[in-house]
Amino acid sequence: MFPSRVRCTSPAVDPDLPFDRRLRRLRRDRAARTSAGADYLHRLAAEELLERLDWVKRDFSDALDLGCGDGFLSQQLRERGLKVVSADAGEAFARGAAGVQCDEDRLPFGDGAFDLVMSVGVLDSVNDLPGALTLIRRILRPDGLFLAAFTGAGSLPRLRSAMNAAEDAEGHGSAPRIHPQIDVRAAGDLLTRAGFTLPVADTEGIDIRFSSFAGLIRDLRAMGATNILASRSRRPIGRHGLAAATADFARHADTTAKTTEHFEILYLTAWSPSPDQPKPARRGSATASLARALKKPG
Repeated sequence: MFPSRVRCTSPAVDPDLPFDRRLRRLRRDRAARTSAGADYLHRLAAEELLERLDWVKRDFSDALDLGCGDGFLSQQLRERGLKVVSADAGEAFARGAAGVQCDEDRLPFGDGAFDLVMSVGVLDSVNDLPGALTLIRRILRPDGLFLAAFTGAGSLPRLRSAMNAAEDAEGHGSAPRIHPQIDVRAAGDLLTRAGFTLPVADTEGIDIRFSSFAGLIRDLRAMGATNILASRSRRPIGRHGLAAATADFARHADTTAKTTEHFEILYLTAWSPSPDQPKPARRGSATASLARALKKPG
């Protein structure tokens, strides 16, 4: 079940770009110590996935919680009667959940090991996302279900603006500070490319109000969601840059002196292929004309 060697599954993808794998694990370990009180987005997304799971009129037995964090989702699945394997890139989260430490694009599980895979808050920072999705599809049994949620395109506009202001104040030229973000159309395409059937990708916007720029950064650190881009030009923001970022963030504050930051949560639903699944009708098999159906009377 656990192969002796794992490797990048997409040959054209650099396994160590764009994210620093070691730094990502360290950020997850820090989040394991500090996430209390800042896990609201993770809980909200996990609860939404659980609600979607409850809509499915079939039984599951063996689940993988990929990116288990503090174990909230794993516990909820166990209370539903499932056998659950918890996995996380961070050693502290994996140990706390009595689970497996692994990167999402280097899964150490055998084909068909699970009939349900759920993932919250981690797939947006995987180096080989197409490869990770392919592996997830492979470890699912036929007609197995995949549910995932993570922040997508359109998230953190206030942070982006503040970082631009900081770079301008420092005068060193731009440096990568914000992670690349996946939009809903690209996510749907990735599911199809990975071999899933019946793929669905949708988004939900969430607005959170912060009293300060420091408060936003504190919560992002506690979530393990700060910058982990692999960059030789990585440099800390200096005193002048931090002041500029703080001022830019406050510039967008409302009458209560709080600034609203936006998070776009991207949800994925897909199934592993099975002969028993419904299939689209064969092209040209329609018995009625769409043009005739849409034609106005008279």
